[in-house]
Amino acid sequence: MREHSAPALFRPRGIHTVTTAEGWEPVQRLRTYEQVMSQIEERILDGRLKAGDHLPSERDLAIMLGVSRPSLRESLRVLEALGVVDIRRGGGADGGAVLVGTPGPGFVNLLKLQLALGHFSATDVLDTRVALETWSCSEAAYRSTDSDHEELAAILDQMDSPSIEAKDFNRLDTAFHVRIAESTGNALTAHLMGSLRIAINRQMIEAYDGLEDWRKTAEIVRREHREILEAVTKKDAIQAARLVSDHIHDFYKIGNVGGTYPPG
Repeated sequence: MREHSAPALFRPRGIHTVTTAEGWEPVQRLRTYEQVMSQIEERILDGRLKAGDHLPSERDLAIMLGVSRPSLRESLRVLEALGVVDIRRGGGADGGAVLVGTPGPGFVNLLKLQLALGHFSATDVLDTRVALETWSCSEAAYRSTDSDHEELAAILDQMDSPSIEAKDFNRLDTAFHVRIAESTGNALTAHLMGSLRIAINRQMIEAYDGLEDWRKTAEIVRREHREILEAVTKKDAIQAARLVSDHIHDFYKIGNVGGTYPPG
């Protein structure tokens, strides 16, 4: 069966010389997949491509770019791993490469590896957490709703279970902090907070494992969480920000997580 021709936006006109239709340029020798990605990125940044758009078929796009289909596939696989495109199997209108409209796992996967490789210091991570979470708690005090408060309280109720294990306690701890960020209504902050917590998840688990009595520390964490939620519920932004900053610094000290702390 003959493949459908590309849409007019991408369709080549005449003989290929320096450029093809709509400015798609045949790429040069080395690192072909990066040059392909660069052209796709350029169209995303200038608005010619947007979330939900389908790229031309693999055959058509390879011709437009003057590259082999394996090289094109390599580029698309990288973009898929970064969460930029979704490669949908099968033909027809629903198949092919589609630009995604929601944040994918690419950022958190990259951040997790960069942290593991030591690209950022423990102090960098601690300072970033404090900056994100103090802002989130402050804004949540103004913007969060009764529904947000109920969901946050429900998370804390689960953390109160006497039979809870450290791994589940840490998972719910993460959920509490991310849910506060979500309650601000700022989707980017919530995504950054969620990504950072996932990226440092192993570090947090190791911190709990290293505690002499993690359940004793959990009692402190529970109390501090309740105080943070109370401040948010009472719309006391300054108190909420102060409490979460102290909470993070206290745990990093107790768990010997690393980082530089303020005096006192």
